[in-house]
Amino acid sequence: QVQLVESGGGLVQPGGSLRLSCTASGRIFSMNAMGWYRQAPGKQRDMVATITSGGRTNYADFVKGRFTISRDNAKNTVYLQMNSLEPEDTAIYYCNFEGTWSTNWGRKFGSSWGQGTQVTVSS
Repeated sequence: QVQLVESGGGLVQPGGSLRLSCTASGRIFSMNAMGWYRQAPGKQRDMVATITSGGRTNYADFVKGRFTISRDNAKNTVYLQMNSLEPEDTAIYYCNFEGTWSTNWGRKFGSSWGQGTQVTVSS
């Protein structure tokens, strides 16, 4: 299994910025993609941004131009720079890893999730 540790959430005023980080650890063989998803109370979990190991990015329409995803492959770390935050961005943000890791019985392809980090945008 792959473990994901997220950091960087918190309380920020509208128009402010936050930077989330997520580091993957474990017996990682290869990473296909990492990304950020978010879930507000009473709503489904939505994709925010993803990035492949080759650097190809994908953003949800509601964050285009405001959020930027980046990664450091050597550190198995992905970042989400969030600017011009709005109250509607308030949610728990989850990191996701998709790739292959080693087990005692061979390699396994799958997906792992972090515990989530709270982002609250409020004055």
